[in-house]
Amino acid sequence: MLYILKSLGHFFVSKKYRPIVLVTLVILGSGTIFFHFVEGWRWFDSFYFCIITLATVGYGDFTPKTDFGKIAVIFYIIAGIGIFLSFVQAYFEFIKENRGKK
Repeated sequence: MLYILKSLGHFFVSKKYRPIVLVTLVILGSGTIFFHFVEGWRWFDSFYFCIITLATVGYGDFTPKTDFGKIAVIFYIIAGIGIFLSFVQAYFEFIKENRGKK
């Protein structure tokens, strides 16, 4: 677990992967802000919803109740899943490149 956290820290500051990290943080941050204000969820609940939605887990414990929120989540999923999967792919590429380096 410590290795994962340490490698994530190095990944976040890597110049090569900075664009995908920033885009991922922007999509998660904007989704969190949006669902906090539109759906009235707590900050953590909004962030949690964004993560489980983009990771395609979708537990169903949080779902948008407003029509505006439902429409927005459609576009959020279409844009966000590709970005999130690119982030995951880039992270594993980073791990592969740095395997064995200290």
